[in-house]
Amino acid sequence: MKHFTAVNDIEDPMALVNEAITLKNSGVTDKIGKNKTIGLLFFNSSLRTRMSTQKAAQNLGMEVMILNVNNDGWALEFEEGAVMNGKSVEHIKDAASVMGLYCDILAIRCFPNLENKEEDYADKIINQFIEYAKVPVVSLESATRHPLQSLADMITIQEHKTKEKPKVVLTWAPHIKPIPQVVANSFAEWTLASGYDLTITHPEGYELSSAFTKGATIETNQEKALQDADFVYVKNWSSFTDYGKVLPVEEDWMLTNEKLKVTNSAKIMHCLPVRRNVEVSDEVLDSENSLILQQAENRVYAVQTVLKKILESNF
Repeated sequence: MKHFTAVNDIEDPMALVNEAITLKNSGVTDKIGKNKTIGLLFFNSSLRTRMSTQKAAQNLGMEVMILNVNNDGWALEFEEGAVMNGKSVEHIKDAASVMGLYCDILAIRCFPNLENKEEDYADKIINQFIEYAKVPVVSLESATRHPLQSLADMITIQEHKTKEKPKVVLTWAPHIKPIPQVVANSFAEWTLASGYDLTITHPEGYELSSAFTKGATIETNQEKALQDADFVYVKNWSSFTDYGKVLPVEEDWMLTNEKLKVTNSAKIMHCLPVRRNVEVSDEVLDSENSLILQQAENRVYAVQTVLKKILESNF
């Protein structure tokens, strides 16, 4: 493994999931990263991603450098041939090249602007770091995907499933502001790549890109979608077609215990942070079927497994 930005960067998703579970259950700390440095670059705020990645890298013996790019670094320019007589101070080709000299691995978190679909879905920031840094790059969330979250989600499903091929439902939820499609995109492609039965339910107008949902069942009737579900993943996203917009929805899409009565006593998942009693009710999040803390814990083992494989493959 050279880079980790999408499910396609690995040969066998379930093998990686099982490797992470083995690592978790072994309790063994492998110092394969001793004398290696990882740079964690944050263009956006973070809690679980920042702390889990730092902890995982330290578990492997790595030195960790953290940069809040927009606050601590120079304003970056990403356009080729730009005349830099404005607000940008340093070109990405220079900054990324220097970071690649200082760090053995770079891990980057950057969100979409939700203004230009083509620009966001080109994943310009991650791809330019890959081009110019010349070291392995790990996505801590990009404009299109959140692969470490999805790997942790697959670990959690594998640990809690009671049948070989459970029914997994990804349900849209309300929110107070426009949210990227990132987590939903990533969860869909990882769930499908793992061989699970995936149903995606959302109001009309909230269809995700078919590049991520091919093979899933799409259902605009939430109650019908939830029927006999074994796992329900709750997440908001803004419109992909009417890009970045919050479209009016008349129905109540917040997940409640009443709605879950048609499921197979489904386990509930959410990546966090969650808007309680907007996306999901307290009664659901605080129930015995809630896996939100298990997902958060598994973030450590997801990134630790990825970093271990990168270190094994490249150094």
